[in-house]
Amino acid sequence: MNIAERIKQLSDSHHRDIVSIRRDLHMHPELSFHEFKTSAYVASRLKELNIPFTEKVAGTGVVGLIEGKNPSKRVVALRADMDALPIVEANNVEYKSQNEGVMHACGHDAHTASLLGAARILNELKSEFEGSIKLIFQPGEEKLPGGASLMIKEGVLENPKPNSVIGQHVMPLIPSGKVGFRSGIYMASTDELYLRVKGKGGHGAMPHLNTDPVLITAHLIVAMQQIVSRVANPTMPSVLSFGKVIANGATNVIPNEVYIEGTFRTLNEEWRSEAHQRMLELAHQLVQSMGGILEFEIRKGYPALVNDEILTAKSKARAIEYLGKENVLDLDIWMAAEDFAFYSQQASACFYRLGTRNDARGIVSSVHTPTFDIEEESLKTGMGLMAYLAIKELESA
Repeated sequence: MNIAERIKQLSDSHHRDIVSIRRDLHMHPELSFHEFKTSAYVASRLKELNIPFTEKVAGTGVVGLIEGKNPSKRVVALRADMDALPIVEANNVEYKSQNEGVMHACGHDAHTASLLGAARILNELKSEFEGSIKLIFQPGEEKLPGGASLMIKEGVLENPKPNSVIGQHVMPLIPSGKVGFRSGIYMASTDELYLRVKGKGGHGAMPHLNTDPVLITAHLIVAMQQIVSRVANPTMPSVLSFGKVIANGATNVIPNEVYIEGTFRTLNEEWRSEAHQRMLELAHQLVQSMGGILEFEIRKGYPALVNDEILTAKSKARAIEYLGKENVLDLDIWMAAEDFAFYSQQASACFYRLGTRNDARGIVSSVHTPTFDIEEESLKTGMGLMAYLAIKELESA
């Protein structure tokens, strides 16, 4: 029996346990950098497997290490994120979140469970490969500055230093049993925008006595879209969105100020810096011209995620070996962001998508929604393919 078949057999035999782990994690979600019980749970599972690990990396991160024969020959790191989102779950399932207002709506429970499954498989096969596999269970992917950046600062990519880093993320647009890859630039950078437009409030029936920050804000939001629609080169995709606008007045009360939050994303670092400057200049000039005062903070977040072309091409080919050509897809650019991008700046990296959709069962909701869920058969693919990619990469010259 070849290694792919052995891994598939082990994935099948461990599937029920990994589903149980995923459901346990799903029922007990924790927000970014507060994954205390999740971290302890992961550590307890690694301890059961007799896999050595380090706790409290970047606060709640856990790093395990599986050593095969000749452990220093080559090192591959596998990464899973552990944090959840501030969303009230609307699913009517037995494993529904028990932490009100917190939900694994981005699939990080599946990522963690899959990596624990891969760890179990790799630990059983460690006498059959040379090199070491580092297991990175990461906190805080959903919140700046990103757990990846903090773990890197604390040495997660040292002692031993991995030759490559591989990560996966659920994708509800792809059917369960399939995966997707893209070489080169794949995901966008992300920056957070915080604005406060100050004016002079008063009675809504006497606007001539006021400096209306609501009107100024309306002009500002529309005007800033020209940064994307009229200034950005069409070959450099950009997204500018505002998701929070608070004008705490009333039907006949103009408030003194309006608070705004938004996001800016792009794929080009040079344009990213230029866009920041253009947004600041345009916003300050417009608000000032209308008699208001502006406070504008841009919090620079994750960089664009760039998949190493050689490693990704090899990983895609290996996925075809493991799953069959019909189950391996090519991905388009994705304007969402991921702090896995920090790993891609430090080492050869491959970040791919794990299909979790099942139309027949109604498992179709997007990530970051109250009804997100996964087809749990996908966990077989999640743990099995990750284990296979790690072993095959260790065999690389």
